[in-house]
Amino acid sequence: MSETDSSGKKSWFSLWPGILVLVILGVAVWGDKGILCALRAKQQKEDLLHQVQALEAVNQELRREIENLKANPRFLEGIARKELGMVKEDELIYQFRSQGKISSADVSATKAEKASRP
Repeated sequence: MSETDSSGKKSWFSLWPGILVLVILGVAVWGDKGILCALRAKQQKEDLLHQVQALEAVNQELRREIENLKANPRFLEGIARKELGMVKEDELIYQFRSQGKISSADVSATKAEKASRP
């Protein structure tokens, strides 16, 4: 029996280095500071850099708009006309009904006209 115990211990001791290597590899790959975590952090960094670039472009456009509002009266006038519906003195505004938007009052008036015709 002593031979089997010693050979069993030998095989058990020969497995320890392999188990230790597997544990170290597992920690290196899936641990808190492992390879997968580093890859996720790298992807997150790239995503954040893209967001920063997009926000910088928006900021640059807003800076241009601010400068135009401060220095260019025509730009300011265009904004006032488009967004606020403002007009200059002595200007006439023409409004046209669109063909696609016919109100129910228009339909009933048309029906009444056709009914009153001989």
